[in-house]
Amino acid sequence: MLIGRLRAFVLFLGFWVSAVLSQENPLPDTIVAIKPSIVAVGTYQRTRSPPAIFRGTGFAVADGTYVLTNAHVLPEALDKAKFETLAVFFKSRKKDKLRGAKVVALDKRHDVALLKIAGSPLKALKLGDSRQVREGQRFAFTGFPIGMILGLYPVTHEGIVSSITPIAIPTLKARYLDPKLLRRLQEPYRVFQLDATAYPGNSGSPLYDQRSGDVIGIINKVFIKESKENLLSKPSGISYAIPIQYAKRLLSQKGLKY
Repeated sequence: MLIGRLRAFVLFLGFWVSAVLSQENPLPDTIVAIKPSIVAVGTYQRTRSPPAIFRGTGFAVADGTYVLTNAHVLPEALDKAKFETLAVFFKSRKKDKLRGAKVVALDKRHDVALLKIAGSPLKALKLGDSRQVREGQRFAFTGFPIGMILGLYPVTHEGIVSSITPIAIPTLKARYLDPKLLRRLQEPYRVFQLDATAYPGNSGSPLYDQRSGDVIGIINKVFIKESKENLLSKPSGISYAIPIQYAKRLLSQKGLKY
């Protein structure tokens, strides 16, 4: 009798500890929910070696047949004579999958692109309210930091929003001003500066709330640095993200729910 009660108590204690730890650190469960929505974005050409070329990360939104990524991730042109196509890559049921994709909306000013993918829908992520983000809040992002070299296994990093800062800072020296920087100074907007390390392949990754999984930004490793760090001889290790509100505008223009 006593042994039975002790076993029941130990089981109860184990469940209780597990529940408490889950509440204290929700990220493991959130990662499980996020990963099915993550895709690699690139091009595919069957006669090329390698046939697939990785360019960045993306994530499923709306009804699951749309993908958000950075505009700079997209190729400037496709070699249609050799049947090169835009594509997304992901792992499903332990098998690598490829889906054709096409650009349906583009916002170069905010470096956001919306793709339509072929086939059945993926699990779509919910988009949060980036206007409510505060400095010091902790978030995570999931993507392919070094591409598909190590396989289609999304990697997660976490950190805080260390600053909400203008995309471009005025310079005192006119010789450092180029048309691109001038345009961003004339039409400024704010971006998230992070204390987490992102790599080039992370461009297009979702930046999301660790508890709810709501996406509040899109990781950006190239576009922002062109104006934020134009005076540096060597790029910093600082990572940035574009607030998701600009991507939501693209979806709204297409009549898509998020």
